[in-house]
Amino acid sequence: MLQTLSDLPQEIVFGPWVLALLGLAVGSFLNVVIFRMPLILERQWWADVASQLADRDSFRRVFRAEAPAGVTQAGSALTKTLASLKRLSIAQPGSACPACGHRLRWFENIPVASWIALGRRCSACKTPISARYPLVETGVALLFGVTAWRLGGHASVLLWCGFGATLVALAVIDWDTTVLPDALTLPLLWAGVCTAAFGWLPALTLQRSIEGVVVGYLSLWAVYWLFKLATGKEGMGYGDFKLLAALGAWLGWQAILPIVLFASILGALVGIGMKLTGSLREGRFVPFGPFLAGGGIAVMLIGLGPVLDWLGWG
Repeated sequence: MLQTLSDLPQEIVFGPWVLALLGLAVGSFLNVVIFRMPLILERQWWADVASQLADRDSFRRVFRAEAPAGVTQAGSALTKTLASLKRLSIAQPGSACPACGHRLRWFENIPVASWIALGRRCSACKTPISARYPLVETGVALLFGVTAWRLGGHASVLLWCGFGATLVALAVIDWDTTVLPDALTLPLLWAGVCTAAFGWLPALTLQRSIEGVVVGYLSLWAVYWLFKLATGKEGMGYGDFKLLAALGAWLGWQAILPIVLFASILGALVGIGMKLTGSLREGRFVPFGPFLAGGGIAVMLIGLGPVLDWLGWG
């Protein structure tokens, strides 16, 4: 069987239809990452809070006084509460209904098909299953298929598929929580640098990748501080700097300005649409990360050369 697969032309093995099917499976996994990673982070943040509350020496250094008994007791109670929670990771426990805890059987976990077959409801408690699950799966399948069509025919397309899949996860998590986890942005950045260092993508040199990291990070860092000095407010989070640095690691420094331009246009259109429809509540803001991710995917699929030509920068 393996010999038969190895005899197939690379144009088929790494072609749009095969990678679209792979994208369905990856999309199903990303749904788990999108749901669980923010919870894992929040647990860690609460553990940090508990540790800080129990640290009498730290309290004394900061407040120049002894910690009230209630503070340390709260820290101890919080630590016990956290310890009572069931272990949570990306891999464990198995997929389950978030409403009733029903553990999904294998035939209830088939991308898109199970959602349709179950009538869009949990088989145990009949709670509606969000349409976002099949949308993410279908979206990643389309992304992988289009990536294979534009860049496929060889094994290196898998690198670009991994790049795109990570951006999808970051975009959805940031949209939900306004947080871009370091657990995704930093590996994405280093993956780009390592890909360049090992020469896995012919057009990406190590120098170009490192220049992309530096320009990507410092450009938004400078905008952040200029805006903060001018207004006294924070216009974006540090996660945006790291995400743009990661995009630079994969696409090079010349891609930074087109990515930001695409992201700004897309973000403005979405923000205006949300404002007009009343879905943007007063005091809330639209995170920039999803639009940076969208800009990065656009440059990847279109190609840096054509994008620069369109903008007259070629």
